[in-house]
Amino acid sequence: MSAGSDAVLADAEVLGALVATEVALVRAWAEIGVAPRAQAAELSSALGWSGTGDVCAGFDAWLPQLAAEAPGGGNPVIPLVPKLRDRTAPELRHWVHRGATSQDVLDSALMLIAHRAGRETLQRLRQTETALARLASTEQDRVAVARTLTQHAVPTTFGLRVAGWLRGVRRAADRLSGALSELPVQIAGAGGTMAGYVAIARAELGSDERAVRAAGELPAAFAAELGLATPDGPWHTVRWPITELGDALVQCVDALGVLAADVATLSRTEIGEVAESRGGGSSAMPQKRNPAHSVLIRSAAIRAPHLGATLHAAAALAVDERPDGAWHAEWQTLRELLRVTLGASAHAAELTVSLAVDTDAIARNLGMTNGLIVAERLSIVLGAIIGPERVRDIVSRVRGGAGLADALHAEPGLVDALAARGGPTIAQLADPAQYTGLAHGLVDHALAPGAAQEGGARPAADAPAPTEEPG
Repeated sequence: MSAGSDAVLADAEVLGALVATEVALVRAWAEIGVAPRAQAAELSSALGWSGTGDVCAGFDAWLPQLAAEAPGGGNPVIPLVPKLRDRTAPELRHWVHRGATSQDVLDSALMLIAHRAGRETLQRLRQTETALARLASTEQDRVAVARTLTQHAVPTTFGLRVAGWLRGVRRAADRLSGALSELPVQIAGAGGTMAGYVAIARAELGSDERAVRAAGELPAAFAAELGLATPDGPWHTVRWPITELGDALVQCVDALGVLAADVATLSRTEIGEVAESRGGGSSAMPQKRNPAHSVLIRSAAIRAPHLGATLHAAAALAVDERPDGAWHAEWQTLRELLRVTLGASAHAAELTVSLAVDTDAIARNLGMTNGLIVAERLSIVLGAIIGPERVRDIVSRVRGGAGLADALHAEPGLVDALAARGGPTIAQLADPAQYTGLAHGLVDHALAPGAAQEGGARPAADAPAPTEEPG
């Protein structure tokens, strides 16, 4: 499902993020004047620090042992810390994990991994936006069938359908961007009071006042080292960073799921309006061109909401000052949700950049009901002229095989009545292109610069004129 794009979420990357978090804490101690800068720099080098927002590499060999030992303490940080201390010089070891509790390190590392995976996801979503905007512009005025409850309804434009996909993806991407910008470090100490951090600062600085001030500066310094947000307080049991990120990820997969479901439906042989240009084949049926990207995105769309629900369930059970099991349930759940979202976004970027539109099939389907695609318009315009019963009679004759224009011309006095009212001619009345309402302007609005910031709301003053005034 990940389309080979989830390397950022591999076990080795998580381990590297845990190490980077431990290094960042030492560097933060130095930044606020508590730890010696030279020692912090030496420790950073020993543990492979490469820069803000990066993970430390070269610890893959530790994975089997850490995996085996982690259940004994309930998390992987407990067996990791002695290994890090053994890897550093004796005079530096006391700075490793100094003042921290395991949840400080693990939560911060997960936020670092989530931020990196989220940025990759966002990049692919923006690529999808660009491709959809191009397609919406190209197909802006191509009249097509709108379907409601699986049935032909009224005319729309293919461009407006694509603009709907675009708006959904854009809004989800914007929400993900906002969630990523707010991902905080965790730094609260054993019981959420930061008492250990204050005590360490006091021991190093010899002053209560300076110690309290330094401990207060530590979260921002720590966040800066990791490239994350400064927390507004301890969130050991206040799990909004997890649930809000999870909600944003689910919204992304929801938006991509709508796109994929539409593409899968429209690519059915009997509809044939679109096709994935790089569609998958079949092991047994060489004629097939399966919508493989759409299938895999839909798989993610089925799974993502349940993963998001698990994160909310864990948040609701995060009791006391350290959750007993609820916290642990988040780790793999969040990684899996990040993985399926990243995979879905990769497939969507591939799908949209090369989606093929069959204009002949669109035109064929538009005429499939012999003109009744404009039946709503007939009811609105003709109901006031000849009455609803005669309109139903016309519809019945068309269902019986008559052409709509012929059926309208055959209606006694209708041509003259329309002319007397200055209304549409029969040719105009029967033309689906004359009944697309605000579709052109709605696409313009979706494509306009700044449309994303407007949240999808279109000012009334900018509304395009309708294609007709109901008669």
